[in-house]
Amino acid sequence: MSSTVISMLKLAVVFAAVIVAMSLKVKLAVSVAVASVICVLLFQLSLSDTINVIVDVLTSKDFLLVIRILYCITFLQRMLESRNQLKLAQQDLDNIFHNRRINATVAPILIGLLPSPAAAIICGEIVSDAAGDALDKNEKAAVTSYYRHIPESFLPTYSAVIIMASISRVPVGSFVLGMLPLIAVMYLLGYVFYIKKIPHSGNVSTDAGTVIKGLIDLFKHLWTIIAIVVLIMLFKLSTLTATLIILALAWFFYSFKPDDRLPLAKRSLDVSLMTVTFAVYVFKEILSATGVIKDIPVFFSSLSIPPLYVFVLMFFVGTVVLGSKAIVTICTPLAFAAIPQGGWPLMVLLHTCAYAAMQISPTHVCMVIIADYFKSTLGAMSRKLLAIVLLLVVISTGYYHLLKLFF
Repeated sequence: MSSTVISMLKLAVVFAAVIVAMSLKVKLAVSVAVASVICVLLFQLSLSDTINVIVDVLTSKDFLLVIRILYCITFLQRMLESRNQLKLAQQDLDNIFHNRRINATVAPILIGLLPSPAAAIICGEIVSDAAGDALDKNEKAAVTSYYRHIPESFLPTYSAVIIMASISRVPVGSFVLGMLPLIAVMYLLGYVFYIKKIPHSGNVSTDAGTVIKGLIDLFKHLWTIIAIVVLIMLFKLSTLTATLIILALAWFFYSFKPDDRLPLAKRSLDVSLMTVTFAVYVFKEILSATGVIKDIPVFFSSLSIPPLYVFVLMFFVGTVVLGSKAIVTICTPLAFAAIPQGGWPLMVLLHTCAYAAMQISPTHVCMVIIADYFKSTLGAMSRKLLAIVLLLVVISTGYYHLLKLFF
């Protein structure tokens, strides 16, 4: 048996350890730490090399940058929550359109602009009111979860996008632009399967003045998120710089006081998120230190299955089992080592696969919250969304091949 095959078998054991740990309800950070230890033992990495990896991660610019970005995004989220900006944006949308289909889809998308599992309850209330008797409870739960998470598929305010872009070295702006057609596909798939069942309009007519005022109010309540995306996309600022600028402006715009700083700072310190991020970065660097990443292209070249499809399966199945954050962090370096010319089209494809899989993953906290709200179950929600997510993976794979013809 060749050394490359042996390395791949060892790597399979490492990933199996993560899957087993997660299936036993072990926390993600602990599961990844266990996998790191097994990796060190199987590949016989020395103690000094292992310590050097940990120290390098703690002092690396990439890791510290990601930590700062995650903290700043969480800080902004807490600021907006304290001023009810996202809930007010939903009310603005209702004042503009008085359209049940719009409310059931666009309102959850707007509320999903920033990561907050608690916001799933707000989305549930909106979808329930908009759908009425047109959808059963399982369909309402599926629609709520699906549309609430569309922003998670592309916005650079979400940790999975931040981490994947950092590891792959793909410019965030290129990734967001590449995702635009798939965002439209996501919306249309949900519309065809479920939203078209909802009656089109409410009974209230809206005059031009009300629409204009509603649009102004909507912008006023969402300007922070819009501004971050604009600064990143148009002015080529980094995610951290753009977020810091908007944080400073928002502090004065929303009239926060000096006494608000400490409570907001404490509420924004998500220790669990920081710990998981550290654990997966250490795991990534340990994989790199073992040299197994260099064996991946060699191994895939000996298979009849193209590496691209192997990673599509890894990202989809792995995310269902472990969640997107774990798979994005663990598998991204492997994917870009095996497909070095993948560039931003590869990130678009693989992140879409992870996003799609999260819609049926039992590790998805929001699904648990939404299922409980609608008195549904994770299994019932997953069955309602399975056809949609599988179609999305197929379409995104075709989209990748189309992009590679031109980029």
